[in-house]
Amino acid sequence: MDGQQHELALPFPELTADQPLLPARMINEYVYCPRLAYLEWVQGEWADSGDTVDGRYKHRRVDVAGGDLPAADEIESGERIHARSVTISSNRLGLIAKLDLIEGSDGQVQPVDYKRGKRPHVAHGAYDPERVQLCIQGLILEDQGYQCESGVLYFSESRERVPVVFDAELRDLTLSAIHGLRGIALGGRIPPPLEDSPKCPRCSLVSICLPDEINFLQKQDTPPRPLAVGISESLPMYVQAHKAKIAKSGDNLEVTIDDKLVAKPRLAEISQVILQGNVYMTTPTLHELMRREVPVVWQTYGGWFLGYTAGMGHKNVELRIAQHRGAEDESVCLALAKGWVRAKLVNSRVMLRRNWRGESSVDAPLAQIEHSIKTVARARNLAELLGIEGNGAAVYFGAFADLLKRDKESANFSFDFTHRNRRPPADPVNALLSFSYAMLTRTFAIAATSVGFDGYRGFYHQPRYGRPALALDLMEPFRPLIADSAVLQAINNGEVRPTDFVGGAGRVNLSEEGRKRFIATFERRLSHEITHPLFGYKISYRRLIELQCRLLGRFLLGELRENPNFTTR
Repeated sequence: MDGQQHELALPFPELTADQPLLPARMINEYVYCPRLAYLEWVQGEWADSGDTVDGRYKHRRVDVAGGDLPAADEIESGERIHARSVTISSNRLGLIAKLDLIEGSDGQVQPVDYKRGKRPHVAHGAYDPERVQLCIQGLILEDQGYQCESGVLYFSESRERVPVVFDAELRDLTLSAIHGLRGIALGGRIPPPLEDSPKCPRCSLVSICLPDEINFLQKQDTPPRPLAVGISESLPMYVQAHKAKIAKSGDNLEVTIDDKLVAKPRLAEISQVILQGNVYMTTPTLHELMRREVPVVWQTYGGWFLGYTAGMGHKNVELRIAQHRGAEDESVCLALAKGWVRAKLVNSRVMLRRNWRGESSVDAPLAQIEHSIKTVARARNLAELLGIEGNGAAVYFGAFADLLKRDKESANFSFDFTHRNRRPPADPVNALLSFSYAMLTRTFAIAATSVGFDGYRGFYHQPRYGRPALALDLMEPFRPLIADSAVLQAINNGEVRPTDFVGGAGRVNLSEEGRKRFIATFERRLSHEITHPLFGYKISYRRLIELQCRLLGRFLLGELRENPNFTTR
């Protein structure tokens, strides 16, 4: 007797056909951070970082299968074993692992797990997550009938081998981790985020997990570190030329018109491909973009959003269940809708204050919008809230003309605006607003579905055939800050001109050249950085849209008491 209480060796019920095996890598993640394991295993989240890409590069040699692993009862006396990239599993244990290397002699085998970086100078020669992952490999080998009492961790940067003995203490730790991950997966509740942990900044899922942001919103104590601010060099690519063709050539896309090459962008620099009108894309190109999780957006020639093509979609069923459950709850719908409408009215008031060019005072429309903001809290249902929003929008667009730059020397100035109209827009300003809202809808629709939502199930905007209701909900606070701001910038800075519009039969649309210039203005607005009023760090609108989608998910899954909306300072 060693005086220690070991993990009880309770048999795990053998898996049925529809139950997945638990990967050894997930147990590693659980020991490192239970929340990280839950995000990856239960919610299907994944994101690359420099460390993960470097790790795959370091594994390129051991990922190539080689050698042979004979069955346990076929190993001959004195036979030496050397097998690379071997996947083994155990239904009895409910585990699966891909072993980088298996070495053996004299009837004994041992797994060798390759790790990037240098050997850490800590107790046991390595950290617990790596030792546990290696022990799982040993447990599966033993279940297959092999004799396995130890393994090796090989650190590629320092080129050192660290032996790991599968003693009773390590086996207990490993079994505890296996049972722990199974427990939280079955429980269906995400573990709390780590607090001020040095692990978070290097974690590839930090912008998905949002540990500092969640802790701050729950406790209002320590401001978040700027962890969620990712720098992405990729941008959307727009193709609107009539009968343009897009094909893949190596790591590039080739855009041709009448077999003449007009552009050859790198795939790594593209975040979306937006096709307007009659544009042709080859099947191999579409397959490669889906493999890279780069959505292909389909729009009419006039810019109306039709839909988009992506890969298999996000695996986070848990989030969609919470979304549909919340959408069936009238109190949840009303609370979310009040937040979005209030934020939209506050941001509309800021736009009037910042961009006022009228000869009279802006005080009157500001006071009317302020009254609408105060009335939001008293709305008893969505119908009343819709009326409050409509009144605020009428005041805002009634004053919108006084935000436009006037050319006093021109008697035929075309950018006059009296009221908001659409379907079809009857003047250049309304044409710009409609086009800008269509692009903002597309941006939010892709962002919402990319984090796991059902884009057609809204809370404020109720389901209607073909309408991306959730995108319309989420974009409400951002209509003034992104769409309207882009329109004002394009007009007031002369980035679009009266000659950039075509009209007829009571409707006005942007010309092809006008669309090009306004798209550039809109994308530049999305890349504009602001200081987050809650979290204090700088973030672009492009990244902020994803952040707001993820925070809504945290609210629906019960981590946050309310959905934090964005209002600019």
